Amino acid sequence: MKDKRILYVSSEVVPYLPETEISSMSFEAPKMVNKQGGQIRIFMPRFGNINERRHQLHEVIRLSGINLVINDLDMPLIIKVASIPKERIQVYFIDNEEYFKRKATLTDEDGKLFADNDERAIFFAKGVIETVKKLNWAPDIIHVNGWLASLLPLYLKEFYKNEPLFTESKIVTSIYNQSFEGTLDKHMIDKVKFDNVDEDKIEYLEKPSYNNLMKIAIDNSDALIKGSSDLPDELEAHLAASNKPVLDYFPLEEFADHYTEFYNTKVLD
Repeated sequence: MKDKRILYVSSEVVPYLPETEISSMSFEAPKMVNKQGGQIRIFMPRFGNINERRHQLHEVIRLSGINLVINDLDMPLIIKVASIPKERIQVYFIDNEEYFKRKATLTDEDGKLFADNDERAIFFAKGVIETVKKLNWAPDIIHVNGWLASLLPLYLKEFYKNEPLFTESKIVTSIYNQSFEGTLDKHMIDKVKFDNVDEDKIEYLEKPSYNNLMKIAIDNSDALIKGSSDLPDELEAHLAASNKPVLDYFPLEEFADHYTEFYNTKVLD
């Protein structure tokens, strides 16, 4: 992976959030590529329960300050960065007072999904892409982890399809068994349509369930990875029908060689 540029976009990354399959892999995979001489950037949301002082987050003024239009409202984008201790890995945090200040990630204290998680997902996808444009950093691979990041492949293929920076970028999405009950806001499809995304590309958003969000990510990715040993049957069937390269699940202690080979022979080939 020497000199290859890989952009990791994840809803959660250790050490900033607790260990899960997603947060652990979103740290271990970039660490692996970094050790092989690749260039990596990690993006995640700046959730309000991330301790800024302990993790030494600071705002990057030159990257902040633009407004993203979400459902016809201007939402200011704030970019913060931190370095993972001992790893020389920089993490970029997508922040906004309205969406990410609350002291929780995706659910309230009663375990209910936040009503604006759909808008947070749109903001996160657009915020990552706009920041990478400002960095003028063209990734060879964009690797997506977690359902809050699941709109990124769609936005790259549709809303930003004429953006020259990403012309050669290949999109990989990892599919995990880390879902949510019920659906996101029923008007989510209209909010995405507001960004001139063709309705036939987002029919699944008529019912924005976890499985349907991941189906849209699968449909707009170039290659897929099974991030969990056990996935919903519906998603297994969608992966099988996609006719795209799919890497089977490998546990954390075994994944490195398999990921490297998959990147080199199935994604970049």
